[in-house]
Amino acid sequence: MGGKSILRALSALVLAGTLSVAVCAAAQAASAVKVIVNNVVITSGDIAKRVAFIRLQRQRGGAEEAKQQLIDEVLKRSEIARVQQSVSTQDVDAAFARFASGNKLSPEQLGKILDQSGVGVDHFKQYIAVQMSWPRVVNFRYGNANRLSGGDLVKRMMEGGGNKPVTTEYFLQQVIFVIPESKRGAITAKRQAEANASRSQFPGCETSKAFAANYRDVSIRSLGRVLAQQLPEDWKPLVEKAGDGTTTGTRVTEKGVEYLAICKKRQVNDDTAAEIVFRAEDLGKKKSSGEDPNSAKYLEELREKARIINK
Repeated sequence: MGGKSILRALSALVLAGTLSVAVCAAAQAASAVKVIVNNVVITSGDIAKRVAFIRLQRQRGGAEEAKQQLIDEVLKRSEIARVQQSVSTQDVDAAFARFASGNKLSPEQLGKILDQSGVGVDHFKQYIAVQMSWPRVVNFRYGNANRLSGGDLVKRMMEGGGNKPVTTEYFLQQVIFVIPESKRGAITAKRQAEANASRSQFPGCETSKAFAANYRDVSIRSLGRVLAQQLPEDWKPLVEKAGDGTTTGTRVTEKGVEYLAICKKRQVNDDTAAEIVFRAEDLGKKKSSGEDPNSAKYLEELREKARIINK
């Protein structure tokens, strides 16, 4: 399913506003090793869960299709770890909660349905993690390779009447109320309350480091110039909603509780901005037409190098 959003990828789960529950006895079968991918084991139990997952999506495919999907995910997961482009556990949990909410369920209710169907919460969340992380890896690998030449840039501008596209330029700072991994469950709510309360006291980017010194374990990081098309999907709506000189709402991330400060915001139409706008348009076309061809090429390279043993 490539880099499609998890909500689109699983929209087939909803029929007349109700999630289908199809109990899959095969998922309860005893596990035996079926495939080894670069020393990572895929068991018959893993395959049974994926078969149940395919059925929940109202898609065709049995054990062989499930096995191939899992092989691809093992390859992707290993590469995600290698280049350190994984989303956080908190991002996955948030996506899980959004999916549940979008289907008028609590996370607990969705978990019960997944367990009853033979899929299981962990299997679903592992799928979400790969779906969310893999596009980051592809962009990390091919982002610079997609740059437009000067001639291409001029051609694109001429196609648009000779005018450079206008976009919004932000200068951002990242404010992080750090939470140690060992204390994440215990103090997250308290740290989020502190971060939310601090937003109204934020004095501006020029004196932000002095501001941070008034709080315990708060880090300030300058993100520099970021154009609207470069904003991460998780932050984009929060940044676009915030005004110049203000801060975004908070988010719980792998680092702690974060918000962004909008140091400066303005409309620009320089050559760099034009290239980024055009590249974003091209990426949007790829997404609307199907899987990014760079994703397929990348995965094929990983398959060719992989050691895959079928049992």
